[in-house]
Amino acid sequence: MTDPQPQSHDRRTRIPHPLIAFIPVVSLVVLLALILTIFHTDSLTGGSQIALIFASAICVAIAMLGYKVSWETIENQIKKTFGDISVTLILLLVVGMLSGAWMIGGVVPTLIYYGVQILSPKFFLLCACVICAIVSLLSGSSWTTIATIGVALLGIGQVLGVSPAWTAGAIISGAYFGDKLSPLSDTTILASSTVGVDIFDHIHYMLFTTIPSFVISLLIFLVAGLVGNAEAAVNVEHFTNGLADKFNITPWTLLVPVVTGILIAKKVPSLITLFISAFLAGICALIFQPDVLHEIAGKDYQGAMSLTEGVATTFFGSTHVDTGDTALNELVSTRGMAGMLNTIWLIICAMLFGSVMVASRMVESITRVILRMVRSRTSLVGSAAGTGIFMNIVTGDQFISIVLTANMYKQAFKHKGYEQRLLSRTCEDAATVTSVLVPWNTCGMTQASVLGVATLTYLPYCFFNILSPIMSVIVAAIGWKIKKSVPGEGN
Repeated sequence: MTDPQPQSHDRRTRIPHPLIAFIPVVSLVVLLALILTIFHTDSLTGGSQIALIFASAICVAIAMLGYKVSWETIENQIKKTFGDISVTLILLLVVGMLSGAWMIGGVVPTLIYYGVQILSPKFFLLCACVICAIVSLLSGSSWTTIATIGVALLGIGQVLGVSPAWTAGAIISGAYFGDKLSPLSDTTILASSTVGVDIFDHIHYMLFTTIPSFVISLLIFLVAGLVGNAEAAVNVEHFTNGLADKFNITPWTLLVPVVTGILIAKKVPSLITLFISAFLAGICALIFQPDVLHEIAGKDYQGAMSLTEGVATTFFGSTHVDTGDTALNELVSTRGMAGMLNTIWLIICAMLFGSVMVASRMVESITRVILRMVRSRTSLVGSAAGTGIFMNIVTGDQFISIVLTANMYKQAFKHKGYEQRLLSRTCEDAATVTSVLVPWNTCGMTQASVLGVATLTYLPYCFFNILSPIMSVIVAAIGWKIKKSVPGEGN
């Protein structure tokens, strides 16, 4: 993936003073606070996008009126940035297609069916974390995982006598671990593409900070379960029977993730890999889930045309399958490509803001301030991680936090000679996973509402989310797998 950092601005223009450069950022923060107050969890459906557009307009006005930056310079910057993210937008559409196909094709239901049966009282927290990690890794969505299997696990935990705060912490830790490492995740795609790193290189590099954080979290949940006194028996038959009654649960569907893993190992381009995976899952739907496809099509006839309509709808639209259980209905519902449009809309607006900030040299002004404060690799990574967390607090949205942090530090990491994947990993270690810990962040508000556990109540038990930014700084201090950029490698 080419480096999206543009070089189209006119070097003859003056660099704005840092206080001036922060005006659009502060304006964005104020606008987002207003949007969050008005729209709450619905802010991503248009409100945040409007805030980004108006903040971009403020930046353009300052640049053109105060620093004589030509509109042509700004427009060229926008064109270049959007050209760099065009493949990413297509990738997100394919991800939406794949998410629907994996669910309706029976891949995810099969994995969940076998996964929930390993639950036991002593190992509940550990299993809950692992199950959510697997589901999130396969679906690419922490929100979907928490709102579906997470809600079910919270109920099971209550039957076991486990504290809802502990259960919520295990669910969120697992869900964000899977979301962070999934090639289907919009935040993973956004972090890698914003910085200009291949998504699979980005995921591979994250393993060095993510795995240690997750292992430590699992050990804590294991010890907590072993020393606890939850002894109630859990009957998961209702849950598994609901899946088995609606879907054809068969290990054959697991060939899809196996093939996907092989393609990833072979380093097949991500767009091709995900398309093939979605196509194979669609074939599984035709072979193993014809009744589900007929239900999605909603036609009186049940011939080849009905199957075709069911598969097509799964790929591009919303699907709702009646399992007889509200939680299961939510779990197996999908949104297809259409479900990615709000994310794409937000990315486009965020990239617009980033483009005008770069064209006006305001990012350069802010970066210079940062560089003057940075004295080492550890302080550089720590500063980027701290900025990601700070942006989650002040902007209330993880997508905006990722984009702003990446754009602010891109040149700083280049100037210091570090690989760009170090920055993309730091953005994920901080901006992605800490969003759910902020009560007024869209992630924090959503998960607190879905689980019925206040953000500040579950926060102390989200060990993975707390450890991730800390681990990012520790690994930077050690220097594990961190090297300077090699000219010609594109990093």
